[in-house]
Amino acid sequence: MTPATPTIYKQHRLESWDDFLKIITGSPYSNWAFRGHRKEAWPLASALSRYFRNFHIDRRAWPQQEGRILRVFKRKAHQFLSQPPDPDDDFQWLALMQHHGAPTRLLDFTWSPYVAAFFALQRATSDAAVWALNPADISAGGIRRSTKSRKPAVTTRGMDPRRKGNFARYFLRGDREFMWLGEPDTMNRRLIAQSGTFALPGVLDKPMEEIVHQYRDPKNMMAKFILPAGKVRETGLRELYRMNITHATLFPDLDGLARSLAYELEFHWAYNPRTMEFFRAEE
Repeated sequence: MTPATPTIYKQHRLESWDDFLKIITGSPYSNWAFRGHRKEAWPLASALSRYFRNFHIDRRAWPQQEGRILRVFKRKAHQFLSQPPDPDDDFQWLALMQHHGAPTRLLDFTWSPYVAAFFALQRATSDAAVWALNPADISAGGIRRSTKSRKPAVTTRGMDPRRKGNFARYFLRGDREFMWLGEPDTMNRRLIAQSGTFALPGVLDKPMEEIVHQYRDPKNMMAKFILPAGKVRETGLRELYRMNITHATLFPDLDGLARSLAYELEFHWAYNPRTMEFFRAEE
């Protein structure tokens, strides 16, 4: 990634689960999208961006290599699909690739702050984080200045990757610093269960918290809630469990059921597995 730049988005360090509930309830975050990270220091970078950097792929090759794996998947995935997506719907294909573990530029977000908190806290051992994006401001555009491409100005709505040709035109080239937020026209079971959506960055060499600097009002576009695991995790996960937010519900298949068993190691109706204190029935 590029060198660190000053933080201009809002940050909130929370001291309890109640603090989280208070800040995400009502204005201004009631209509935002959220993403959970089990480590607060992790940037908002896609799996594709991390792969290119970790394995030292020359930046000049990134557009060609990203386009190549999309073409390869389109050519071969039909063997496993009863109803493949439209060949021209690149965003739908990317969502399918993401679903099955391919490195893409898509970042998973959710319209539910509770789902994001679950993903942040479930395996956290130190400070976790929930990121938030304002869809109204992102959709409206408001990019502050042009990028190195010197292309004519175009709104974020005009870059919608669901439109034929837009993914290759505005995303693959990697010469416009902007963000897009939304869902494919057809959603899979996991995306539905998680109230999911996707954030797509226009460039891969910067995390989204740096891309936001290109916008006129970044403080109203992004926020970060820091959740210290020692103060928030136990109560938070217990309340999310009571809300039926678990791996079994967020991943409605056998894999999700199996993953959900990990939390069962921390919980029992009769006693506290951490202290071996038995719960007493009220007299």
